[in-house]
Amino acid sequence: MGAVANLLESKGNHVLSVGSDTLVHNAIEQMAEISAGTALVIDNNALVGIFSERDVIRKVILQGNSIDDVPVKEIMSTELTTVSPEESLEQCMQLMTDKRIRHLPVLQNGEIVGIVSIGDVVKYLIVEKDFKIKNLETYITGAM
Repeated sequence: MGAVANLLESKGNHVLSVGSDTLVHNAIEQMAEISAGTALVIDNNALVGIFSERDVIRKVILQGNSIDDVPVKEIMSTELTTVSPEESLEQCMQLMTDKRIRHLPVLQNGEIVGIVSIGDVVKYLIVEKDFKIKNLETYITGAM
């Protein structure tokens, strides 16, 4: 099974980030521009939280607040689960399942090098398995 580094190599390592003082409205606009459901929250080059559309719905809208008045720091998740590029995709899936999260920031030597989602992992594993199946089919049909 592949490692996080292989997945990042194929999908890219672009990470959308916002500062903790960014207003929710502005963060949502940035997320919408690239069809992202989450953004990492970074202050002084350090990862301090993760912010999602789900946070907006549950912690702003359902509370009757305006996205124009609330900074990201008031609703971001700060208990973060991160992985390294060497982590296996199987371990990532297990972490996401156990912790009921959908995104894992990827850190190497304390620096952000990417982010992986459950969708990224599943898509990569399907492509990897299809490749293995095609190779086996070629081997079997060529060997006969």
